[in-house]
Amino acid sequence: MSSKRIIQSLRPAKTTEVYDTYWRFAAKRQEIFFRRLKGKSPPWIDDPILNEYKFTNAYRVSDRVSQYLIRNVIYQGDASPIEVFFRIILFKVFNKIRTWELLLSKIGEITYKNYSFDAYNKILGDAMRDGIAIYSNAYIMTSGKNSFGHLKKYQNHLKLIEFMIKDNAPQKIVKAESMKEVFELLLSYPTIGSFLAYQYTIDINYSELTHFSEMEFVVPGPGARDGIKKCFSDMGGLNEAEIIKLVTERQAIEFEQRGINFKHLWGRPLQLIDCQNLFCEVDKYARIAHPEVKGVSNRKCIKQRFFMNEKEIEYWYPPKWKINHLVRN
Repeated sequence: MSSKRIIQSLRPAKTTEVYDTYWRFAAKRQEIFFRRLKGKSPPWIDDPILNEYKFTNAYRVSDRVSQYLIRNVIYQGDASPIEVFFRIILFKVFNKIRTWELLLSKIGEITYKNYSFDAYNKILGDAMRDGIAIYSNAYIMTSGKNSFGHLKKYQNHLKLIEFMIKDNAPQKIVKAESMKEVFELLLSYPTIGSFLAYQYTIDINYSELTHFSEMEFVVPGPGARDGIKKCFSDMGGLNEAEIIKLVTERQAIEFEQRGINFKHLWGRPLQLIDCQNLFCEVDKYARIAHPEVKGVSNRKCIKQRFFMNEKEIEYWYPPKWKINHLVRN
């Protein structure tokens, strides 16, 4: 983003004490990331809230599911646009590593060329009858029954993927001239709301199908709106997307003003998607750290406690970012 776009002042927006926590939370969460990367044992930080509860990384791309998507889904297999798109959307509809690995174990190589609704329907249906959760709880997915007519949600989502590919979505995405154009295309399909369309756009942009800057466009989710409400007593006439852009542009100033040495992702500063996510995470953090500060939803507890996943992540980022050679140094 050019320097002409950088806004030097938050005024007339007015911040709360949670805004200061936002930056300290980001730095602490990133510090945890690097300490875990170096193989250090827990606790990784002197913060009881971060030690007890589950929070995503400061950088979305470093989260376990994103890492699995990049390494095991996007860059494994046929690199043609249809196949890459099929793998991404199939994985993201469920957003669950276990579901992808279940399909792999039953089908072998996952390709659209060999895709069969009946085969996928049976595998997923059998899993559900066995009490296996096939969807992540990270996103709220509508059933799609009104659009595709099936009783089961997963059946309608399989039909959604078929419909998107028959509508030449992969080819349209490759020809898109902006991230917003991809977002609007995805948003036009049944069952995909604005937040999901944005998340899918970011995931597609990890691949070689598109090459847009993550500073181009942002869509605030409900959790981010809660966090923004807690960080700002007055948004000064800006909307949530504009607040996220302003905050992202000001990150170096904000860290410097607080004397925080933020460890970026090997030269990559926080992007719009990351600052959007951080507002969501600071909303959760503030439920305990600042219980008197109210958000939109007025939630008071953090549902998920932290449990150590013994399976180490071998961090690997989109090759076009050119940072993978730095990860283990």
